[in-house]
Amino acid sequence: MVTRRGLLGAGAAMIAAQPLLRADVPDHLWQGHDFGPGPRVTDRLNQGPFPVEQDEGWRTLATTTQSSRAVRNFGVGLCGYTWEEGGASLAVRAGKQTLENHVEQMASLPFVDVLYLRGEWRDVQSRPGKLDLTPVWKLTFDAAKAFGKRVAFRVMLSNTVFQPKRLALPDFLMGKVPLVEIGKAHDLGNLVAYREPRYDHPEFLRAFRELNELLAAEFDGHPQMEFADLMMYGFWGEAHTSDLPSPFPDYLTAERTMMGLTRMQLESWKKTPLAVNTEPDISRVGNREVQDMCLREGCWVRSDSILNIEEPLQVEMLANRPPWLAAVMEDGEHRDYDVDTIPSDAAGINLREKAMLHVLDLGANYWSLWTEAGNLKRYHERYPRGFTTLQQRMGYRLRPSWVWQRKRFGTSEVIVCVGNDGVAAVPGVLRLSIESMDGKFRMSGGLDAGHPFGGRIRQASFVIPREMAAGRFKLYAELETKGVRRPVSWACEQPLEADGGFLIELQPADAPGWRKGV
Repeated sequence: MVTRRGLLGAGAAMIAAQPLLRADVPDHLWQGHDFGPGPRVTDRLNQGPFPVEQDEGWRTLATTTQSSRAVRNFGVGLCGYTWEEGGASLAVRAGKQTLENHVEQMASLPFVDVLYLRGEWRDVQSRPGKLDLTPVWKLTFDAAKAFGKRVAFRVMLSNTVFQPKRLALPDFLMGKVPLVEIGKAHDLGNLVAYREPRYDHPEFLRAFRELNELLAAEFDGHPQMEFADLMMYGFWGEAHTSDLPSPFPDYLTAERTMMGLTRMQLESWKKTPLAVNTEPDISRVGNREVQDMCLREGCWVRSDSILNIEEPLQVEMLANRPPWLAAVMEDGEHRDYDVDTIPSDAAGINLREKAMLHVLDLGANYWSLWTEAGNLKRYHERYPRGFTTLQQRMGYRLRPSWVWQRKRFGTSEVIVCVGNDGVAAVPGVLRLSIESMDGKFRMSGGLDAGHPFGGRIRQASFVIPREMAAGRFKLYAELETKGVRRPVSWACEQPLEADGGFLIELQPADAPGWRKGV
């Protein structure tokens, strides 16, 4: 064990090789702040304006109605936990349920979209050079595949739950990486002397680089992956150590180290979105600089509390993030979803529902459900409004609200007005396609990043080749994040084709019903 101010020279060579200090991100409102232009659209569709003097006649081909049904798409969902910082379900920990049954129960819940793993470093690696995933990882991916769900995870570099007995670090690093006693905290349950590793030590940096490369090689771009949480400083990977000091000798060392660890991850994870915690810099380790860099690189954002977060700062950050980035929300209060113990407020609203409905105030994309599958089922049966409302409004929900045909350039132009009935913007670039019924003709292009925003619309046009100016076509949508394209299901009451396409029929130029002007 070392003192917090010891090891002033440890890791100096490796730290010096890390990116230069930013130290130039002052406190600022996220609303209106310039985080950069967002993802670049290489084949941008014409998005207007479309005045009537452009065409020689127009007609409305189709309109749709927003749907109240649950629609499962990438970039939005309810996250059921198969593992959290204390383990699996309470029944598994008590020996009353098998791990296999717990994972299957969670995956089988119809309102769960994403299975989430929140484990320690020692849960994924027990020796240098390779991953050694604990059984819950394979069970989770297998269950996700069987039930049509997706997977997200966090690997924690530090965890208070099992201290002082053990740390989150794998055993092969114990004795190599110095540990620093940072003090005792009354607000963390057990009053023990908490320890943190020296994140700037050469052995930690070398092992972390290997861990990151191994995880990215296995999971980056994996077809079942939804997102991965950035591996961040401190307790539970949340970028803080409560009201206790950090193990770093000074702020500059902390900032440089955490910026360097972040850069390693940004460079390795090229396809799967990373999510950065919006924790304010209460531990003085450079969170503001890390967050700024991550948002400019397209990371999503997350918070691990919703009613008792560092308000109003974190609320402002989450609600005013760049629109093309998703927000992941979690809250640890009443995490067991026990309908017999969750209190209600003066209006008779149970506190779980009160918390989750604030997801809509933030325009967020995800809500976390923790580990108790049986309780979640009973909770939904007694209080159906909470999960049902999130399924109907959380994230983005798209439909071709209007579709018009215009006579233009001696052929047909199709203008699609995409409506977003959700509370969040599109987390990436929305791509639209129009395809002939036989699949031999297809035109595609992208909207500006994030459009249409929550509760808004966006128009885009396709100019159809003259030889195909009339006939039946299908409209499709895809979401592109980090160069990966995934299909988007339309959220409308009107019927869709078997493959999810929305059917439109272009009329010939001599058909009745064309309009000119207004």
